[in-house]
Amino acid sequence: MWVIVLFDLPTEDKKMRRDYTHFRKFLLEDGFVMMQYSVYMRHSSSNENAQVHINRVKACLPPDGEVRIIKITDKQFGRIEVFYGKKRQRIEKEPEQLSFF
Repeated sequence: MWVIVLFDLPTEDKKMRRDYTHFRKFLLEDGFVMMQYSVYMRHSSSNENAQVHINRVKACLPPDGEVRIIKITDKQFGRIEVFYGKKRQRIEKEPEQLSFF
């Protein structure tokens, strides 16, 4: 599963910029990576694990602005088409599973 967080947060004054920075830092600390500006993604090993991270995002929502959370499967994620200008690029690969023996 992939969890994608999209946000549009105001940065009109110092407090709003602080809220924006706090939210962005939270996403990074929770294992999200920037997909593009104001769009962060995180791979989860299961639907249950994805829901844990969704609940964490909900608990850290800033007081202003708009945040959207999308949960998609690996197969759906693999169908994303990415372009830089007119040149098509490969999408990000899902992380390898760690094995401990």
